[in-house]
Amino acid sequence: MTDNVGIPAAFLGGVLSFVSPCVLPLVPSYVSFVTGVSFEELTDDNTNAAVKRVILLNSLMFVLGFSTVFVLILGSSAQLFGSLMMQYQDIIRKIGGIAIIILGIHVIGIINFRILQMDKRLHFFHKKPSGLFGSFLVGVGFAAGWTPCIGPILSAIFAVAATSPSKWSGTFLFIAYSAGLAIPFMATSLGINTFLRHFNKLKKHMRVVSVVTGILLITTGILIYINSLALLSAYMTNLFS
Repeated sequence: MTDNVGIPAAFLGGVLSFVSPCVLPLVPSYVSFVTGVSFEELTDDNTNAAVKRVILLNSLMFVLGFSTVFVLILGSSAQLFGSLMMQYQDIIRKIGGIAIIILGIHVIGIINFRILQMDKRLHFFHKKPSGLFGSFLVGVGFAAGWTPCIGPILSAIFAVAATSPSKWSGTFLFIAYSAGLAIPFMATSLGINTFLRHFNKLKKHMRVVSVVTGILLITTGILIYINSLALLSAYMTNLFS
């Protein structure tokens, strides 16, 4: 199941997290904060090779920071949780399915849960720690902050990993998720002007992104609850084949 549906679905979850209303509008600020390069320099068409190298290296360390949290902490803990609670797997699967359905309803905006509106984003650091390791720490803080739009998707992936019989499911799923979030971030950091030119068009579709994400979460939650995730597996296999 993990190979057929989990990995491409987790990757798609990462992409949806990037374009979510909680993340996409802040991408230019993240890039500037992480790299230490001013917005004027980022958007300068004549940016020299040295500045581009700084942007690339610091963006890579930021990506490595949040990937480390997702893969090593969430991935391994999901598998540990699944191993410890295997005897209650059916109950956990149903509870997890219901929770994901509720999160989907929240993302769509049908019902808003105030606890999921907590916003920590860049507030971990009022000033970026210096050097490449500082960019790594900002990435760790970003992952630990779990903005409202990222949390529901991560919760869905965590639930799938925790109820999977595969020993390495959590690791592979969160690697895929991290890649889905990292690739567009890296592309944006290296092509910020292109991003800004298309951003106004993207903003018009933020509501659509929220609804699509919510529907996917609700669908996933229902399939997990009825233990029919194989249906999504067949669809995703056809989609990505």
